[in-house]
Amino acid sequence: MKSANPLIETSHNIPMGYILWIFGFTGAHRFYYGRPVTGTIWFFTLGVLGMGWLIDVFLIPSMERDADSKYSAGPINYNVAWILLTFLGLFGVHRMYIGKWITGVLWLLTGGLFTLGYVYDYWTWNEQISQANRG
Repeated sequence: MKSANPLIETSHNIPMGYILWIFGFTGAHRFYYGRPVTGTIWFFTLGVLGMGWLIDVFLIPSMERDADSKYSAGPINYNVAWILLTFLGLFGVHRMYIGKWITGVLWLLTGGLFTLGYVYDYWTWNEQISQANRG
């Protein structure tokens, strides 16, 4: 949840959501905000034929508030973790970043566990980061 104190860190942010929204027809922004079911629907329907993608430009602020209230902020930065997952996920760098070295090396040696682990991480990444931030 947003705090009146600007020094208190939140888990997700709006600028990152809009950056991912540019690729929103793939569902990237929905996965980022912890909505894997609709992210998957957006992926397979190209953002529900572009209409849902356009509507999402107005929904991102509320998705950000929901994500902030659901996931724990902490030393692991969600933005960095999501960028690593998106661009280096098959190599396991994102898992190493949050301290999961064994599975990170496994992802490196198996191409994200033959891409199935990579897809799994898209569905569960926010929960994994939140758990790591809680300790």
